[in-house]
Amino acid sequence: MKNQFLFKFSFQKSISVLLLLTSFLMQAQNPKGKLFIIGGGDRSDALMKQVLAVAELGKKDYIVVLPMSSEEPDSSFIFFKTQMVKLTENPIVMLNFTAATAQNKKLTDSVQKAKLIFISGGDQSRFMSVVHNTPIKTAIQKAYENGSTISGTSAGAAVMSEKMITGNQKLEKEYSGTFDNIRYDNLETSEGLGLLKTAVIDQHFLKRNRYNRLLSALVEFPELTGIGIDEATAIIVRNNQVEVAGESEVIVVRKPKGIKKSNKNNLISIENLQMSIYTPGQKFNIK
Repeated sequence: MKNQFLFKFSFQKSISVLLLLTSFLMQAQNPKGKLFIIGGGDRSDALMKQVLAVAELGKKDYIVVLPMSSEEPDSSFIFFKTQMVKLTENPIVMLNFTAATAQNKKLTDSVQKAKLIFISGGDQSRFMSVVHNTPIKTAIQKAYENGSTISGTSAGAAVMSEKMITGNQKLEKEYSGTFDNIRYDNLETSEGLGLLKTAVIDQHFLKRNRYNRLLSALVEFPELTGIGIDEATAIIVRNNQVEVAGESEVIVVRKPKGIKKSNKNNLISIENLQMSIYTPGQKFNIK
C-alpha cells in the first residue's frame, strides 16, 4: 500500500514537472516581440505610423537604425529620420556596424535594448556579412525575444528569414532583378537573422514579378511558407499570425506537391501547390 502511494506520488510529480517544462519551452519558442516587414518602395507616413503603433514605444524608448545593407548608410539613415521625426518624439540613432565595431558590447547592448530596430534596404548579403556570427545578430534576436519590434524594408525584409534569398542565381553569372525561369538548384540562399524560421521572404514582389524566384525557393525548401511582399506593403508578424498592411498585396505560396526534377537543363515541375493573395487588413497563419 505504501509502495503504491509512493509510486502514485512520484508519477504525479513527474507529470507536473513535465507539464511545467513543456510550458516553459513553449514560452521560450514564442518571442514577445513583433516583426514589421516592408516589401520595399515608398513608405507612406500612414505605414510608418503603423510601425510605431505596433512597437508601442514608451517615453524613454528609442529607435535604432541599422543601415549596413546600404551602399550609402548615412543617406539611408537621414531619409528614415527625416520622415520619422515628424511622427514620433522618441530618439532615433544610427548604429552603422563594421567588422571593427561588431564586437563592441556597449553598441550591441544598445541594439538589444532598443524598442524598435529598423533595417534599411540595399543588399541583404552585405548586411549579413557584417552581422553573421557576431553579437549584433544575437542582440537583434534577443531584442525580438524580449518584446522589441524588428522592422526592415527591401533587403531589410529579406534578412528576417532563416533561409535568406540573396538575389543571385547559381546557374547565371549576371545578376537579374527577377528570375526568367524555374530551375532546380539555381536559387542562391544563405543564412539570415532567423527571426522567421518557417517562412522565406521575397520583396518588391509584384512590382518586379518575382514569382519564379519564390517558387524556386519552395522547390528547395518545400516545408517553408513562401511570402512575397509587394512595394509600399508590409506584413506584421505576431508569433504565427500575420497581418497585411499598406497599399498593395501579399502573395503566399505553400505546400508544393509532386515536385519532379528533370535532368534536362535542371527544369522542374510541381503537380500542385497552395497560393493565396491577401490585401491590407487581412490575416493568415504560418506554422
